Amino acid sequence: MCGVAGFWGRNIPNTVVAENMARRIESRGPDDAGIWTHEAVGLALAHRRLSILDLSPAGHQPMHSPCGRYVLVYNGEIYNHQDLREELEPEGGAFDWRGHSDTETLLAALRHWGVQGALERINGMFAFALWDASERALFLARDRMGEKPLYYGRSGDTFLFGSELKALIAHPDWQGVVDRDALALYMRHNYVPAPWSIYRNIFKLPPAHFVAIRDGGRDVGEPVCYWDLGQVAEQGLAAAAGEAERLTDELDALLRDAVGRRMMADVPLGAFLSGGYDSTTVAALMQAQSERPVRTFSIGFHEEAYNEARHAKAVAEYLGTDHTELYVTSEEAMAVIPRLPEIYDEPFSDSSQIPTFLVSQLARRHVTVSLSGDGGDELFCGYNRYVLGYQIWSKLRLLPRPLRGLLAGILNRAPGHTLDRMQRRLPRRLQVSNLADRLPKLAEVLAYPDGQSFYRSLVSHTKKPDELVLGASEPETILSCPDCLPVLPGLREQMMYLDMMTYLPDDILTKVDRASMAVSLEARVPLLDPRVVEFAWRVPSEYKYRNGQGKWLLRQVLYRYVPQSLIDRPKMGFGVPIEQWLRGALRDWAEELLDEKRMCQEGFFNPAPIRRMWEEHISGKRRWHYYLWDALMFQAWLEANPEAH
Repeated sequence: MCGVAGFWGRNIPNTVVAENMARRIESRGPDDAGIWTHEAVGLALAHRRLSILDLSPAGHQPMHSPCGRYVLVYNGEIYNHQDLREELEPEGGAFDWRGHSDTETLLAALRHWGVQGALERINGMFAFALWDASERALFLARDRMGEKPLYYGRSGDTFLFGSELKALIAHPDWQGVVDRDALALYMRHNYVPAPWSIYRNIFKLPPAHFVAIRDGGRDVGEPVCYWDLGQVAEQGLAAAAGEAERLTDELDALLRDAVGRRMMADVPLGAFLSGGYDSTTVAALMQAQSERPVRTFSIGFHEEAYNEARHAKAVAEYLGTDHTELYVTSEEAMAVIPRLPEIYDEPFSDSSQIPTFLVSQLARRHVTVSLSGDGGDELFCGYNRYVLGYQIWSKLRLLPRPLRGLLAGILNRAPGHTLDRMQRRLPRRLQVSNLADRLPKLAEVLAYPDGQSFYRSLVSHTKKPDELVLGASEPETILSCPDCLPVLPGLREQMMYLDMMTYLPDDILTKVDRASMAVSLEARVPLLDPRVVEFAWRVPSEYKYRNGQGKWLLRQVLYRYVPQSLIDRPKMGFGVPIEQWLRGALRDWAEELLDEKRMCQEGFFNPAPIRRMWEEHISGKRRWHYYLWDALMFQAWLEANPEAH
């Protein structure tokens, strides 16, 4: 795992500038650094290395091809790189391999098959920049599911790129203008979705795309898709078939291979373990292929509603892993908050960012690589919204729209806070928790005309971000564009596809990448092996959601390794008690950031609705903690980035 950065402009490239850009992302690669410049064209490539495979100097970057045509800087791991070496040798003659790093394999593949041809063969997580001297072109590329980040764009007269925004900011030509439209998207989703970034004219390269840059960085092409998830979903569902036992066998074999490939490392390796289906599957398959106890790690909280550590410990004891757990107090968790703007680099407000950082920090004390169970929910129908959300819409859509509109009006006028107090006189089994929140949300749901609009609302925080962000016009995304969807049979399949295109890369994988890289830990995600993704879309829906539960097929695999009684329990989120913290220990911090005069001076937010949410939250009238955390994380990011304007 590593960090990459670079620039291309009219002036002779300054190595000191390139070094400063790379130094900003040193945590991504503390073991080695390298700079390459081409004075004639004004290009500089920079690299920071976290040594995982081939710890020798043979893995040093920037790496030059033997023919002298190509120069590569690369962040990631190519899990099928040994297979690629075997394929390359008979096709291209004898290769004089200098070492056994996957970087050298990637460079040879790019040289032999070209950019698109190599990308279509690679199984891995990566972001890279390749200079082609013959074409005088710079190619940037990103892995299929978006595990590794890559930012790029023009600032002034210079083209910039890097693994994180902080590398771009280090360039003297940097012009950090906040994109208010992107800020509106952030307030809706709690992350800035690709291809936007928080800065104007700076973009995230979408997953499964590459882009060519020419003419001194002035000609930035349109990103090209080399693996279309929409086609994968359409073709997979069209061919979906198979008996349960055969599909379980196939998934078992695929996952064993995916996990085994991700255990390839020349440094200590372990796994995050929450005790849920996904992380337990990964840990179980690791232990089944290991001659010694696998290192596993979990974070515990003293607040029982947020604590999964005891479940993880029970799983670890059954599997026989070498398990390490750390219980943290609220004070220790909150101590991470001042670091979040630096770690996440642009506004990001999934509050599970805090425990994700803490478990990464714990793991890094013992290992350099850790496997993660992310991706199982999106692939195998694991989120509650795929079950409850789908059921709600299936019933509501049967009501005529005029009747739904009438009911929405009644619910919007209902005194939820008063009803909350009144129902406390009822037996507990008849009470509905948080009526003051639920009634307005149900009213919103009733008003939507179709399933896609309903789902966009379901996964949105702020429903009308243009009213919060001054001067913003919220851009259209795949979530608001019915014509952008592939042909899928139903809403549940649409939900999973949309999450794989948005929430998974821009929230889940961003969270894992930044948290792990902040402590120089490489996180690998075996469930997102492209072969597993393609297989999951070929699984009939009745084997994903069955008997009122999601992940049915994945659980059949897991039951081969772990007793069902040990892991079957209600799903827990990997969260922290933000709601209580904002009313308690974080109240003064939040009050300062959400001060009305301060927001007016900064000029990004309309203070009135934010102040209303804040006052209702601290009084207990409504629960606005997720919405407020969005605003607070932007305010904290803005405070930490005074150059942004």
